[in-house]
Parts: sequence; structure tokens; C-alpha cells
Amino acid sequence: MEFFNDVGSDPLKPSLFELVAQEQLRDLLQPALKYVLSVFAQRYPRYLLRIVNRHEEFYAFIMFFVERHFLRTHGASFSENFYGLKRRRRPLIEPERARAAVGGVFREERLRNRDIRKSLVFLIGLPYLRAKAQDYYEELGGGIDPELLEGSEGARQTRALTEETLMGKMRRAFKAIYPWANVTFECWLLLYNILYLFDRTPFHRPWLAWTGIDIRRLGLDDLVSGSALIAGRSQIRRTLLQRIRRLVLTSPRLLLDALKVLLPTAIFFIKFLEWWFSPSSPARALSTSPLGPAVPPPKLLPPHPQSLIPVDRITKFGMCPLCEQPIANATALPSGYVFCYRCAYGHIEQHHSCPVTLLPAQMWQMRKVLV
Repeated sequence: MEFFNDVGSDPLKPSLFELVAQEQLRDLLQPALKYVLSVFAQRYPRYLLRIVNRHEEFYAFIMFFVERHFLRTHGASFSENFYGLKRRRRPLIEPERARAAVGGVFREERLRNRDIRKSLVFLIGLPYLRAKAQDYYEELGGGIDPELLEGSEGARQTRALTEETLMGKMRRAFKAIYPWANVTFECWLLLYNILYLFDRTPFHRPWLAWTGIDIRRLGLDDLVSGSALIAGRSQIRRTLLQRIRRLVLTSPRLLLDALKVLLPTAIFFIKFLEWWFSPSSPARALSTSPLGPAVPPPKLLPPHPQSLIPVDRITKFGMCPLCEQPIANATALPSGYVFCYRCAYGHIEQHHSCPVTLLPAQMWQMRKVLV
């Protein structure tokens, strides 16, 4: 990994791997917070159920203050600061000689209030709009077979799309355009990643080029400037009264700074609990159920005497009794026997019964077996 950190002639230019890593960390925060709220909402639904139902708005509201604090204090977003990166106003001409002669962080490169507002739009607003668009697409039944939409919810979605009103036409247009627009957007981001990887552009995202902001590594001058700022603050805190007053005034700021350690730790802890309580976890093998041994599955019904399938074909493990081939897309019938999906579908469509037990069976009674 050290090799990739030193790619190129500019030591402060971050590699594409660092930029992708900080984006992945940012994308993990929302599902982790939603998982925690969902768990607590089961115990306190009166207070948290509305927040879970409006999670995108709640997350955007919280992250607005977090990102705004880190942009003002550290000149970077939360995930960028965690990976030792910063944002700067990109100069028209790189003053390498002036930097070597003078040193320090140029004041012209620091983010202004206008730059912070632009960064917040793309850090908070753009992910929020994409999440809401994806939710609305799924609400319209996007990516789902219409035959699987049963009941009142599916009927409501079908009526909403078949309405000849202006809203119905707009819904159909959105459902048709959204997948292509989403693919185009992802290809656009991939193109910028490739251009950044081959030093064709200093920006790995198009909106950074629009705002004139690029992402850099924290250098020695940044660390010295931060240390000087801390030293200046420590001189102010001389008396106990001033220290208490400073602590009270800066307690929200200290809490936000602590998120740099607390949030990644919480994500790791949540993932650990998810693995520990999963069916494949060793905790399942080491612990015994307080309700006694597991209930064994029911026995298969015996074959019907008039069944056309011989018994030796039924007892072959992993083989479909109808086509005598390895089972493809395993599907179980109410009788408990497993067949290939195509074999079971064709037989039920023609005979409306199980081929082994001759018990009545319908299409909607077929169940996919996850192996």
C-alpha cells in the first residue's frame, strides 16, 4: 500500500484508493445508523418509529451539522479528515517555488463560506436526492416483475402507472428514464476516476471541478499550523474558571470531533454483532437453545402407488426426479419434494398436482429453495 501512496511526482496528491476508501466510509454511516435506529425502534416504537420511517431526512439533518463542523474546523469532510485529507481552493497556478520559500498554508487556499456551502450541497444534498429517487423508483415497482405484485399494494402501484392523467404519465416516464439516468451517472463518475488515475484531471469528481476545490493530503505545514492553533488555545486556558467556561462553550465541538473515532468504531461493532448472531457464526455452534433441541423437519410424504416416477429416481440426492438431471433452480412443492423449476412449472401447469404424491398443487404454492 505504501507504493500506491507515493504514485506521481506530487506527494500531497492522494491516490485513487484513498479517495475511494473515504467515500466507502461515508456510505457506510447511513446504513449503520439506520440499523441501530431500527433495533431501538423495536423497543421504543412510540419515539423512534417516525424517525426510522423518515431516515433519509433525519440522516441528512444530522450530517449537515457534522460535515459543516469538519469543513469549518478542519477544511475537510468527516471521512476525508479521518483518512488525513483536506480540501483546498485550487489556485490557477501552483506556487511551488513560493511555497518552498515561504512555507506554511496559504490563506488563499483555505475554504471560504461560499466554498463550504457548495461542498455541503454535494456532500448532503446530492446523496439525499439520489436516495429519494431510488426509493420512489422502488415504490413504483421498478426492477420487480409485475406478476409478483399481488395484493392491495401491487394493485395500487399498477393503477398509479396506468392512470391517463398527467401524474400517471410522469410516473411512467420516471420509471422508464431513471435506470438509464442512474447508469449514465455512474459511468460519468467512473470516467472521472479513470481520468484521475492517469493524471488527466486533478479532480476525481465532476462537482469538485465546478467548485474549484481539490482534495489533498495533510502535509507538514498543515500539522504545524494545527499544532500552533492548539498551543495558542492552551495559553488562553490559564485559570480554572476560564477552563470550565471554555469546556461548556466547546462541548458540542468536542463531541463532533470525537465522532472521528466513535463512528468507525460503532460501524465495526455493528458488523461484528451482525456476524456473531448470523446462522454461520460459531456462537450458534457453542450455544444451545433454552427451548430444547431443534424441531426436526417433517418427513416426506410417501409416493403415490399410481405415480409414474420410480422410487429409485426419487431417492437420488441432488437429482430432479422428472428430468433425471442435477437440480437447476431448486423449487419445492407442498408435498416436500424438490424439482427443477422448469420441470415443476411444466408439470403443475399440465396436471395441477405433485408428480410423486399426486397431491393437488398450484403455481403460487411453489417455493424457491435457497442452497
